[in-house]
Order: sequence, then structure tokens, then C-alpha cells
Amino acid sequence: MNSRQYIGSLFERSSEHKVAARRLNTFLFFLIILSLAAITLESVASIEAEWSSELLIFEFISVIFFSIEYGLRIWSAPDNGDLPGNTALRKRLNYIFSFTGLIDLIAILPTLLQFIWVGADLRLLRVMRLARLLKLSHFTTALEDLVSAVHSERQAFGAALYLMVVALFLSSSLIYVAERDAQPEAFPSIPETMWWAIVTLTTVGYGDVSPVTAGGKIIGAMTAMMGVCTVALLTGIVGAGFSKQMSKQYAEFEAKVRDALEDGIISNDEAKELEALRERLGLSKTQADELAHHLIETRRAKL
Repeated sequence: MNSRQYIGSLFERSSEHKVAARRLNTFLFFLIILSLAAITLESVASIEAEWSSELLIFEFISVIFFSIEYGLRIWSAPDNGDLPGNTALRKRLNYIFSFTGLIDLIAILPTLLQFIWVGADLRLLRVMRLARLLKLSHFTTALEDLVSAVHSERQAFGAALYLMVVALFLSSSLIYVAERDAQPEAFPSIPETMWWAIVTLTTVGYGDVSPVTAGGKIIGAMTAMMGVCTVALLTGIVGAGFSKQMSKQYAEFEAKVRDALEDGIISNDEAKELEALRERLGLSKTQADELAHHLIETRRAKL
């Protein structure tokens, strides 16, 4: 294994260099957390006034490490088997323009712009730096699981969104007709009335705008009921998608364990493959051990 392959393997979830990879990823994880904390504290005027120099130095150091990480990920991209492409350049470009690649770039870009772009809105750049929170996707499959869950249930999800849009336009139009004369400032048009409809449908209920007429209150009650149904429907669809995604991952790992147990034992090579698959799928070690133990006991019972 050459140096580029070694560096690239340290960034993988199922790295064969477990100790070094764990230390590197733990360092990057805590650096991200501390960086987010520092960015958040900068918004407190008293803290920024007293610790502005220290916070700026820490930000500069963080960006140096994030820049090194970004450069190493680009350099080692040709050895990443998860990236599509037949050439080193193609793989590097696929990483740069991937979701994680763009997040890694955004993690360092706002600070660089702060030093280069004189007169830039520091508040906007500070908010952009909070995108580093998404860098945690390197260490968890949560975002991938969410996207996969929504994608797998995209037809049902789209139908539920359609019902939400129908309820939005229907309630906005009706409340506009019912309340425009009584409250012309609060309900001057259907587009502006949509704010009330969205707040009511999502059951947030800020209370900044509310109907005062009898007809408006009836429409408001109907809108709230429609919101409970549509939001519950969307939540249920995403929850079902998550459940299916977890079951699919569990079934994939179970099939791999069954294949490994065909000869009655799990060799060292098979154990390494199973461990790599477990980490890639995001399964806990307890889940994996319980499944393996169950399959072994089941096999023994059959024999």
C-alpha cells in the first residue's frame, strides 16, 4: 500500500488501519464541534468583544486543518472505491462536486472570503461557516439514510406533499374571502394569507395572525384538522421509509453472515469483511453480535 492509499483509507468508515483512522476521525469530529461552538459564541457581543482575537486564531487554525483534510481527500480520491470514474481526474472531480466535497469546500471558503473580500457581510459568512455541521456526515449515515428513505417512498411522499399543497391553497383562498374585509392588513391577498395557512397547517400556531369572523374561525378549525392529517401522513411516510431502510441494511448484513457461516466457521478474512460491512451500514456492534450469535445457534440446532 502506497502513501496515497494509506491516507485515503484513514478517511474511510471501515478503514483497515483502525487505530490511526479512529484517532484522525476523532480529532476531526471534535474540531468540527469546537469550531461550531466558537462560531456560535461569536454571535454573543460580550464574548466577541473580549475573546475576538482568540476566536479568530482558533478559526484560522481550524481552517488550516480543514484545508489540509480537503486537499488530502482530493489527492486520495482515485483510491476511493465508492467514487465513480475510470481515471484519477474523473474521481477527483466526482469528489469535488459531490455533496460531501461541496460541504468540505464550504467549510473553508467563508473564512477565506473573509480575509480576501473586504467589506463582506460577516454575519452572512458566519452563518455559512455553520455549514460545517454537515461535515459530520463523514462520520454517520444519518443523511444518507434520510435521503434513501424519502427516495424509496417518493411516490407516497409526493402524494402527501400534493395533499399539503391542495390544503394550503384551499385554506388560503377561503380565509382570504372570509377575513379580507374584517382584517385587510392581516389578510390583504392570497399569497400573504399563505403565511397564516402554513403556520396553521403545520400546527405551529404563532398567533401573530388569527381569524376574527365566525366563518374565518370555522375555516381555521378545518385548516388545523387538515394540517394534523397531512403532517401526520408525511411523518408516517418518512418513518416507514426509515424503518424499511434499517431493515434492508440489517437483511444485507444477515445475508453476508449466512454466507460466512456456510462452512461452519467465520475466518479472519470473513470477520474483517463483516466488520467493514457493519461499519459501512452503520449497525451497532451489539446488533451485529446478537445477529451472529442467533444465526450460529440456529445453525447448531439444525445440525
